[in-house]
Amino acid sequence: MSFTIATTIDEAVAAMAAGARPIAGGTDLVVSARHGKLPLPEDLVAIDRLIELSEIRPGSGGCQIGALVTHARLMMDPLLVQSYTALADAAALVGSPSTRNIGTLGGNVMNASPAMDTGAPLLVLGASAELASPGAMRSVPLDELWTGPGSTSAAEGELLVGLNLPSPSGRSGSAYVRLEYRRAMEIAVVGAAAGVTLAEGGTLASVSLALSAVAPTILALDGTEALAGLSPADAAAKAAVLASEQAAPISDLRASDGYRRHCVGVMAKRAVDAACRRAAGESISVPVNRALGIGAV
Repeated sequence: MSFTIATTIDEAVAAMAAGARPIAGGTDLVVSARHGKLPLPEDLVAIDRLIELSEIRPGSGGCQIGALVTHARLMMDPLLVQSYTALADAAALVGSPSTRNIGTLGGNVMNASPAMDTGAPLLVLGASAELASPGAMRSVPLDELWTGPGSTSAAEGELLVGLNLPSPSGRSGSAYVRLEYRRAMEIAVVGAAAGVTLAEGGTLASVSLALSAVAPTILALDGTEALAGLSPADAAAKAAVLASEQAAPISDLRASDGYRRHCVGVMAKRAVDAACRRAAGESISVPVNRALGIGAV
């Protein structure tokens, strides 16, 4: 087994091209190995010292979040809390305080779990992934990056260096809510993220919705354009129907498929409601689950 400590992105991608697996927080990789799900890779390259990947960079066209930004920073960063609130909602629900302080957004994205909390918010916020390889860089929409449970379209030697999020339009808001049985160390039973823009009259100008834990990948809902022109209450009710109709959940020890299908509609309705309230100027603190008393007490 070999272990390399990368001090530059070029060193990291060179090690990956030679077969090494990147590691930063290790909250997925190490836990999976300890539980016997997957063995530790033979070769590892540590990327935790790549300071440039730990930055949140605002710009005129939006915001870039480095792959090494932790969930603890995501949930508290003023720009994200103000303009990309659904992502802050999700980060605040991840694992425990220790997990949030060590686990990274890049690790969450590349682990490609359909139950990840950050995935649905990133989809509704229009995020794309920046992948680096020796001598090249490319941008990939997230719905093209995730190809199945635990799998992505990234090439063997490509390193996720950051997520790009476009600037939100005026009178917009977003929210992420999930069904949870307990407050810490929980994996989403179902979750829903909504991003909305309000027209001048208070009706919806646009809506985007994405669901977690009800399909092989994070699921972006079709047909949300039909919600434009509706009042927030009517849009939230119709969002519940769309979510329940399009969800394709499984049954496991944590919930049946029928229970998930029903509950994801409830979560979608609540996500649209909270996003609309935020877009209208109401202050709902992060995360929505705690602010509105959703989920475990």
